[in-house]
Amino acid sequence: MMLNKKYLFGLAVTCFAVFAFTTADTDPDYPNKESLLIDVVLQSLQYNHYKPAKVDDALSRRAYDIYLKRVDNGKRFFLQEDIDGFVTHRDLLDDYAMKKDFKFFDDLHKIRDQRIESVKQYYKEILAKPFDFKKKDKMETSDDKIAYVKTEKELKARWHQLLKYRVLLDLEIKLKRQKKAKEDKDETLEIKTVEVLEAESREKILKQFDRWAKDISQEDRDDKIAAYINTIANVLEPHTGYFPPLEKENFNIRISGKLEGIGAQLRQEDGYTKVVSIVPGSASWRQGDLEVNDLIIKVAQGKGEAVNIVDMKMNDVLPMIRGEKGTEVQLTVKKTDGTIATIPIVRDIVVMEESYAKSAVVEHKKTKKRVGLIDLRSFYADFKDPRGRRCSRDVKREVQKLIAEGIDGIVIDLRFNGGGSLRDVVDMSGLFIETGPIVQVKGRDSRPHPLEDRDPSVLYDGPLVIMVNSFSASASEIMAAALQDYGRAIIVGTSPSTFGKGTVQRFFELDAVVPQRYKDLGELGSMKITIQKFFRINGGSTQLKGVIPDIILPGVYSYREIGEKEENFPMAWTEIDPIYYKKSSIKKLDKIKKKSEKRVAANERFNMIDERAKWFKSLQEDTEVSLNLEAYRAQQANYSKVSEQYKGINKDIPGLDIAILAADVAVLEADTIRAKSIKTWHKSLKKDPYLEEVVQIIGDWN
Repeated sequence: MMLNKKYLFGLAVTCFAVFAFTTADTDPDYPNKESLLIDVVLQSLQYNHYKPAKVDDALSRRAYDIYLKRVDNGKRFFLQEDIDGFVTHRDLLDDYAMKKDFKFFDDLHKIRDQRIESVKQYYKEILAKPFDFKKKDKMETSDDKIAYVKTEKELKARWHQLLKYRVLLDLEIKLKRQKKAKEDKDETLEIKTVEVLEAESREKILKQFDRWAKDISQEDRDDKIAAYINTIANVLEPHTGYFPPLEKENFNIRISGKLEGIGAQLRQEDGYTKVVSIVPGSASWRQGDLEVNDLIIKVAQGKGEAVNIVDMKMNDVLPMIRGEKGTEVQLTVKKTDGTIATIPIVRDIVVMEESYAKSAVVEHKKTKKRVGLIDLRSFYADFKDPRGRRCSRDVKREVQKLIAEGIDGIVIDLRFNGGGSLRDVVDMSGLFIETGPIVQVKGRDSRPHPLEDRDPSVLYDGPLVIMVNSFSASASEIMAAALQDYGRAIIVGTSPSTFGKGTVQRFFELDAVVPQRYKDLGELGSMKITIQKFFRINGGSTQLKGVIPDIILPGVYSYREIGEKEENFPMAWTEIDPIYYKKSSIKKLDKIKKKSEKRVAANERFNMIDERAKWFKSLQEDTEVSLNLEAYRAQQANYSKVSEQYKGINKDIPGLDIAILAADVAVLEADTIRAKSIKTWHKSLKKDPYLEEVVQIIGDWN
């Protein structure tokens, strides 16, 4: 059914359909936050999404199927009788949502909580006794190939298999370590019997599941409601979703590459918040007293009263530790020697340098060519600060520095770049063309409009290669497609196509449209909603199909099903009319491709990569594992033997030299932390056969 008009309570629709409440007389009754939340979410989707779905039985079935899989991934909680009871709700989730009724949610979680309590007893009982690894039993690891069990006895047997497998994995690692110690005559490692090691592995797995039990016990209703509502949003297509307040903050950190806080990576362990790492150059690093493995037990804001955070959820702890630049947080920590210390830290901007653009000069002795490499992990932008870091400005600086080096060509590495700022794609692409459209963007009720580079200057007009793989998505695909359509760059891929995400999302702050009278119900968070599709300037779309590289090299993921087409309910591929642009082509492209194909065919390293990719594909399809120790060890020994054949893939490439840019020398001499990071990056580049090949491609182009 479609949204009932009586639930729309006077929504005011603008360009992107931001809605607002009207008078109190037309307001529905919201007894709690979740009833308000689901109403606002549904209307936000209906009025803002590029292709809103009917809120009907079909949508209900899709949401039901996804949610069931998410709350019981692996079919380790519910019995078949539970599923038989739930199925009566399968066509009713749309009706429940319209009525702000959480009957299905409540019924499901009541039973799920009961099953989890049973499972908590199962794993303790099972791990209390040694496993018999001489039996010839096997376990299916693919969720899609197993059915729900019928009885609690069968459910316990499934957990017995799971736990036996987890212990087997750990036991194999211990036995392999002992074998190596014997071969190396390493007397520092105590050699133990299989029985002793098995007991140690069971104890280790028991601790892991004790932590799991504590974590799952800390899930509150708000957490579960957020996951449920997110499922309803996800059924429209995979990039639309609900973000609780903290998740939106984490997203902002990823897209901007910075946060305000102390600069420490934390995780929960046995009820404590543990320091896992300190970000170099951060407030914690400069203060010096906070150390890796410290356990944070209390947090105070400045001179305020300290709050005990032991056994507190991480989602509640993080907002207490993060905070605005210049404010002080006092952490009471337990040191590894058992002493207690209070550490005052003045929060500051924490910059994730690894996420920003960086460059190097690559020289291949065989071709005598010097090529500039720009590594770009995401199309980052600080939307809150106009003077903040933007990838387009950073890449422009890197190009200028490379030009000063007198390079013979530029390679922009967009492998594993999942996208980001659309505006920066346009600005960055404009560095390499005169003027013209970069991408066409279309809203649901509007004609396509182009985003254009209007700057007639060209920063660099020499040979340009864009490197992509199956994880290059969204903004990466726009840039690759535009420069391919203009004939401005050769696209070199390590997979048959890029990811295939051709949609644009926008965040909508749900709290901004809720009247003050509902604010006491609590923060609602945000919606990330697909509001537009983008199209190439030639009229095609990257949606589902991605960008087909001009030159495809053998890759690890060449034979795996990866991309938008593998997601739940992706939007369809469509096309529109092309827009005028100064189309050109790389005249030597056919010859360059043939030379590359000849080199790759004769390259032993690429042959090994292709063979290994096929082997990985076969392993992926074999989802049944043996729980017999002897058989499992024999299988692992065979895997190790096969892997040994591919060791040559990770060796340094002779004749490939990596150098720091002259403009960066002084900066890195003054920043030893960044210099160490760059040195590690250069080591990895020395082993990259794709980098060697693109340098030779640029040599052929010249």
